[in-house]
Amino acid sequence: MDKEHYNVDESPSYSGRAAYADPATGEENKSNPLVEAGEMYGNFDTAEEFGYVHRGLKSRHIQFIALGGTIGTGLFLGIGGALTTSGPLSILLGYTFTGIAIYGMMQCLGEMATWLPLPGAIPQFCARYVDDALGFAVGWNNWYASAITLCAEISAASTVIQFWNGAENISVAAWISIIIVVVLGLNIFAVSIYGEAEFVFASLKIITIVGLLIMALIVDLGGGPKHDRLGFRYWKHGHAMKEYDSTGSTGQFLGFFNVLVNAAFSYGGVEVVAVAAGEAENPRKNIPKAVRRVFWRILFFYVLGSLAIGVLVSSNDDHLLNAQKNGAPGAARSPWVIGIQNAGIPILPSIINAVILSSASSSANAFLYTGSRYLFALAQNKQAPRFLLTCSKAGVPVYCVAITCLVSLLTYLSVRPGGPSKVFAWFQNLTTIASLFTWCSICVAYIRFHKALKAQGVDRNTLVFRSHFQPYTAWMALIFFALIIIFNGFDVFVGEHHSHWNVTNFLIAYIGIPIFFCLYGFWKIFKRSPLIQPADADITTGKAALDAADEKWPEQAPRNVFERVWFWIA
Repeated sequence: MDKEHYNVDESPSYSGRAAYADPATGEENKSNPLVEAGEMYGNFDTAEEFGYVHRGLKSRHIQFIALGGTIGTGLFLGIGGALTTSGPLSILLGYTFTGIAIYGMMQCLGEMATWLPLPGAIPQFCARYVDDALGFAVGWNNWYASAITLCAEISAASTVIQFWNGAENISVAAWISIIIVVVLGLNIFAVSIYGEAEFVFASLKIITIVGLLIMALIVDLGGGPKHDRLGFRYWKHGHAMKEYDSTGSTGQFLGFFNVLVNAAFSYGGVEVVAVAAGEAENPRKNIPKAVRRVFWRILFFYVLGSLAIGVLVSSNDDHLLNAQKNGAPGAARSPWVIGIQNAGIPILPSIINAVILSSASSSANAFLYTGSRYLFALAQNKQAPRFLLTCSKAGVPVYCVAITCLVSLLTYLSVRPGGPSKVFAWFQNLTTIASLFTWCSICVAYIRFHKALKAQGVDRNTLVFRSHFQPYTAWMALIFFALIIIFNGFDVFVGEHHSHWNVTNFLIAYIGIPIFFCLYGFWKIFKRSPLIQPADADITTGKAALDAADEKWPEQAPRNVFERVWFWIA
């Protein structure tokens, strides 16, 4: 990058008061990416040598990523399995309680990401505020979880395509190849392209889910073609909370707990807003706004969505049970589509299948992005090879994107007949624990961050974004996620079928625990990294440039009612 275009203080301290001047216009209305990168890398030369990420994600990109960025097949397909095993009330309660914990965790993450919006964010927060070994563990844990979820969503998308007649005549491998090429293309050129794609994908998901909620209400009240008022008929006769692997209240509780594990997968990736903070325009304004909107995402999409499914289709519906058992392709096993078909509404199933396909592709796109940024954050922490810091002129960490995309080739394991649905289920179970460890790590990092602010004399009332009821919110979310990690494989040990020991299910449920702690232990022993004391935690490096940049983002006042509505949305 030509340094003449920057007013750069090249002193070792990097005061951060440099402003970016556009070579064409001379305007100084954006932050200086070179200075920010210099501060985050620790020196200016490293930023020059490897390049740096750009703040190319606009406000509307961030807001729509927050609302629908990683909503994938879990909400459309995976929830059907939870309905058949646990019942409608259990999925409503399970998704509600998990959503409350997720919102608490996002409040913690939002406060840290607003204070210091860094690329990758989460591994850096853990390394700065808790322990370098925790940053290493959570960074690599997040990376492999994102990479495997990328495979899961591509596998699910290849299954969804087979819903249409004729599509099954084309090799599954061909569909996988097409999807991999598409998501790679959306990530490799510029972060703004990724942002635009997510804006479009998220818009489709939001419109579809809102439409499905309205449709479910109309059908439930008897407004469908059959004029059959459903009410809560599927919640009666003991079907509201179905017994799972046991009888009586114990079986009902196990059914409810089973939903918590399922919901953890569906909520996976919700933290992508913070991962994108290092590439967001005006992060001090846009990140808090996006974090607050996670509440509406949880309420409308997950809580009301689970309620709508519970009133729309019976947990004992033959089509749903057979579809789950036989791994029917795409929308054929979606409880939404089965409910629509039962109501006698034509055409919609194909439309919903198209949306599910776009959701799976969108989620794959998002997880390729997050996985690459976790690798980038690890390289910044000097916990991954230095060449991973290399960025293109457009600000894309190209090697991070390429290496993460290479993992997607594992999806070809699903090409055998009947393979996609089985691989999807295997990947779903494997990545759930990784997501839970990520959320636990965020809570732990926040608890230490909260103590660091107090120890270093920073008044939380002065923060741009301050989460409420802290640190109690962080502790409650941490305990909730930890309990799910510990007991997620309960069906291997308890219930009527516990005597049928299944090594595969045990490994899928618990292999993530030793992986995480082995990563932590390796770096702890290799580097002998000490636990960081609150008074010594690094809560300031890189902040000066970001503070100075805040003054450079232009404020836009709405000129009419349409702009007022748009600015509220985006």
